[in-house]
Amino acid sequence: MITPKWIEKGDIIGVTAVSDGVKDNEDIKRFENGKNKLSNEGYQVLFTDDVFKADDMGRSTDGLVRWQEYESLLDNKRVSAIISAKGGNFLNEMLPFVDYEKIKKNPKWFQGYSDNTCLVHSITTKCDMMTVYGSNFGDFGMEPWHDSVRNNINILEGKNSVQKSFLKYQENFGVRVTGLEGYNEDSDVLWKCYGKESGKTEFGGRMLGGCLDVLQFLHGTEYDGTEEFINKYKDDGIIWYMESFDTSGENLMMVLWKLRECGWFKYTNGFVFGRPLFYNSGLDMSYEESVMYALGNLDVPVIFDCDIGHKGPRFTILNGAYALVKWEDGTGMVKYTNQPC
Repeated sequence: MITPKWIEKGDIIGVTAVSDGVKDNEDIKRFENGKNKLSNEGYQVLFTDDVFKADDMGRSTDGLVRWQEYESLLDNKRVSAIISAKGGNFLNEMLPFVDYEKIKKNPKWFQGYSDNTCLVHSITTKCDMMTVYGSNFGDFGMEPWHDSVRNNINILEGKNSVQKSFLKYQENFGVRVTGLEGYNEDSDVLWKCYGKESGKTEFGGRMLGGCLDVLQFLHGTEYDGTEEFINKYKDDGIIWYMESFDTSGENLMMVLWKLRECGWFKYTNGFVFGRPLFYNSGLDMSYEESVMYALGNLDVPVIFDCDIGHKGPRFTILNGAYALVKWEDGTGMVKYTNQPC
């Protein structure tokens, strides 16, 4: 497993729009504030040209240019981490131009979530390299920083291996006034271990996953190295972490059934599901019921409503790293370790 160099004070953090970019004044203000705050932490921030571009379809620019912008950060020896500007819908257009061999030869952290699953998952499974499923750059511009943002920096610096579930989360999109708003923490965090009201559950394995909306179409393409990855690390076992942007119970049932039948889950030690953003069901099935329809016969722990994905605050997931997941009476913890335990 390739582990990129931990970031250090004085390094450059590159920001590029591999999916959508930003052009609203509130977003631009937020990004500039994020740059200033990271500067106060001792880091320089380099925005590529595509960051402040966005067309009506939700693309920063065409797929080739997006790769070229990304490649420019790979070529910059002072850049130690690359963070995606934003999510979107069309990162897949960039994948045919990605040079995975170049990425392997220039290992740097790549971070993003949602549509950025395209790169997070493909880099980890095809390059055997750790990536980060975590906040896009906008979160670094909130004022003040939430603890999750501080955790993010500490983890990229190699200083923090433990994350504990937060107390509150934001249920819906917040109203933007200044552009610097933090999370509107209006709901209680409660991790749910399926089949248990109380007690403890613990399991370990290699973290792998992302946004299910993306994983379902990435599966089976030449950009999907999942089978090779899970076979290499079958003795460690896999912890699948998943979350969804917009799905129905019926789609969730069929997608997870398909991935199970294709062998993705054969070495799984447990599942961790984030809070879904938009969910509906014509069959009046809960998110948990839809998931267990497909996964119930695997006889491994399944934890729901974790601090992962679209309803912030969110954990910083080291994709590909070995981790321990612990659940106890509605709270949770993820701890990264150097060696399987």
